[in-house]
Amino acid sequence: MSFFNTLKQQTREAQLTMLNAPIFQACQNGEIDRDTYVAFLTQAFHHVKHTVPLLMACGGRLDAEHEWVREALAEYVDEEKGHHEWILNDIRACGADEELVRHNQGVGRVGDAIELMTSYLYHQIDRHNPMALFGMVWVLEGTSVGVGGQIAKLVKETLGLPDEAMSYLTSHSILDQDHIQFFESLMEKVTDVKDQQAIIDSANMVFKLYGQMLESLPHTAVSHAA
Repeated sequence: MSFFNTLKQQTREAQLTMLNAPIFQACQNGEIDRDTYVAFLTQAFHHVKHTVPLLMACGGRLDAEHEWVREALAEYVDEEKGHHEWILNDIRACGADEELVRHNQGVGRVGDAIELMTSYLYHQIDRHNPMALFGMVWVLEGTSVGVGGQIAKLVKETLGLPDEAMSYLTSHSILDQDHIQFFESLMEKVTDVKDQQAIIDSANMVFKLYGQMLESLPHTAVSHAA
């Protein structure tokens, strides 16, 4: 079995648990309000702002045998630059205060799950195996391709939001279609068993923590789906 398929198989249970978060059913039922959407965007900002720093940290910790990975990371950096600003633009278009989110203040503060998720990834890169970063890539890009586009459409229709408030969800569901093909080809080159296990373990942890973030979203509009 290819490593990409192994990765999917060995993280499937954690992925399904994440997808059972009430917010997904709430979106299906049209039971999401603007505050819940802004709360999601807030937490998205607080992990997306770390994407480029995490990629760069990973590249800096790789040894010479992983030079081929460093080249791929350079492509990821070019693709991901500035995406956290898209989220702030979406928050502003929703009528919320994006500066509170930018400066991690008040209702714009990072939640525990995302704080732990980013800390875990930095720790894995710095103290364990930098290849663990690709566990995060699988969770975020795989989820975006799997359900991101559908959720974006449901949120937009339910809340009557303009396109300017949907750039993060909509663009990523499209961009990540190409990204996931690139990711699959990259994972097929990962043959070291320790690297493979680091990626699988990281993906399972990120699925768990991202799911906890989704579970923590305001329940004023999702109580019926819980």
